[in-house]
Amino acid sequence: MKKLANSVFLSLSVAAGVAVLSGCGTNDQTADKGVTTKATQESGSETKSVEPSVPQTTLATQLEDQIAKSAAKFPAPLLEKFKAGIDTVRQAGIEDSAKQVGDAAVDGELIGWNGEAVRLSDVWSEGPVILMWYRGGWCPYCNIQLRAMQKSLDEIESAGARLVVLTPELPEKAKETAETAGIDIVALHDRDNRLAEKYGIMFDLPEAIVPTYRDKLKLPSFNGSDKMQLPLAATYVINTSGEITYAFLDADYKKRAEPSEVIKAVIAVAK
Repeated sequence: MKKLANSVFLSLSVAAGVAVLSGCGTNDQTADKGVTTKATQESGSETKSVEPSVPQTTLATQLEDQIAKSAAKFPAPLLEKFKAGIDTVRQAGIEDSAKQVGDAAVDGELIGWNGEAVRLSDVWSEGPVILMWYRGGWCPYCNIQLRAMQKSLDEIESAGARLVVLTPELPEKAKETAETAGIDIVALHDRDNRLAEKYGIMFDLPEAIVPTYRDKLKLPSFNGSDKMQLPLAATYVINTSGEITYAFLDADYKKRAEPSEVIKAVIAVAK
């Protein structure tokens, strides 16, 4: 097994499929406006004197703009259907039952699209790890988040951390998306959402929205599986002891961890 060089990061893509509020659609390169995120962070930790720089445009602002675009583009019944889907996932209690701050992180060995295996514990033994799930290159909200995290890579690595992005997309799909964007940082393939399930963030798509993902988006062709399942767009920070010190968990795929907040969480555990 080769030692991980730099961060492990999944690039953005322009994927086939229909653009719907659920995030099923082609990549939108325009900067967007934001929503408030929900996160939990370990309290009482010492922080370094250097604070992360404030981005000119927050991720929340970009996400909000994408939400507005979708609301203006798609019919109200469709928007309501996906809102109901989010409510169904939230009511199942996944945000509370998933791994939380203070829990032990789950280890695993995954393969990047370059064919190399990476064991997560080998990475976090060298420094804090940001573990972030990406639903797929077909999701504009994911692509917006990934662009924001890419811009923060220097700050992340300066704080002594690594960014590890996992996705249920097949390795060849992840490779295509990386090549499309001209990014060579490798994503790790969470086959059939197996690690996501161990973290408690995998869920079955609500029945009402399955046809959109299965028949219009063709999700099985991206994930290599007929299972209608996805992970939450979760973000964790894991310290060198393998303990979760920060967790962003939200059933709403339109809400994501703000990079500046994640960097603060990294600084708090980087001794």
